Amino acid sequence: MAYGKTFPLWRDAAGQNWPAYVDHAFVRGLKDGTLPREAFLHYLTQDYVFLIHFSRAWALAITKAETPEEMRLCAGTVNGLINEELSLHIKTCAEAGISETELFEAEERPENLAYTRYVLDAGHSGDFLDLLAALAPCVLGYGEIGATLIKDHAPEYAEWIGAYGGSEYQEVCTEVAALIDAAVERRLGANPTESPRWAHLCKRFDMATKLEVSFWDMGLRP
Repeated sequence: MAYGKTFPLWRDAAGQNWPAYVDHAFVRGLKDGTLPREAFLHYLTQDYVFLIHFSRAWALAITKAETPEEMRLCAGTVNGLINEELSLHIKTCAEAGISETELFEAEERPENLAYTRYVLDAGHSGDFLDLLAALAPCVLGYGEIGATLIKDHAPEYAEWIGAYGGSEYQEVCTEVAALIDAAVERRLGANPTESPRWAHLCKRFDMATKLEVSFWDMGLRP
């Protein structure tokens, strides 16, 4: 998936870390249905905690934004995370006897903590672009994974795959990619790869990608 102009460049800069993320053993288990249910529920529990912090990071992006349009798109993403994406986790876990209170009170695994705090630190210590570069692998990577798996998959995890491969989430990815492209051009100009900041932003994206790989690794260890 292209998702704009900036994302493919950041993805390429991540090298082999990107396929290690989007073609991880956890992802392959979702595709062919062999992922143990225990591992999936463990992942969903940790991802619920992750998304709470991720929502805070997108809320922080509102304060880092320079234009009303940037603020609107960031606010819309927070709304989608809190009111839509979390609902899948709550529903699936409830069917397995795990309440939302238990999800909220779940102990955060070290891999989860490392990732969420990295993203939040990118926002607190950096600017809007730093934060977007750290946020992008999750949003757009899940879009890429969903778009790939929805073409051919076993039925066991069809609901999860449909949530990220469906048109609604794919539209979110398109909007986020457009937000990133516009923000990059506004701050770095029409040729961002020539900016002194470019390499640093690529490193931000790459580190978040590595942390996504660690998150999948954690998901396989209930």
